[in-house]
Amino acid sequence: MEKVTFVDPQTKESIDFFVVEETQVNGTRYFFVTEEEDGDCDAYILKEVATEDDDVVCEMVDDDTELAAVGKIFSELIEDADIEYERE
Repeated sequence: MEKVTFVDPQTKESIDFFVVEETQVNGTRYFFVTEEEDGDCDAYILKEVATEDDDVVCEMVDDDTELAAVGKIFSELIEDADIEYERE
């Protein structure tokens, strides 16, 4: 499974994520990622906002409407996942 590193722009803290699935909607790439490779864990949806050299710059999707729309697509793409939405 592909692994990506997300760097929080405010804290500069880095977190490794596993890319479970990716899709493209209206020209924007979205990634469904988890902190653990297997098992029941939290998942996040990231979207590509820029490309710098070979690095892809992403941010967390936090707009409720966008999250619901893209989340629905991922729930159809990932057949064996039980996806529940929670806002932090």
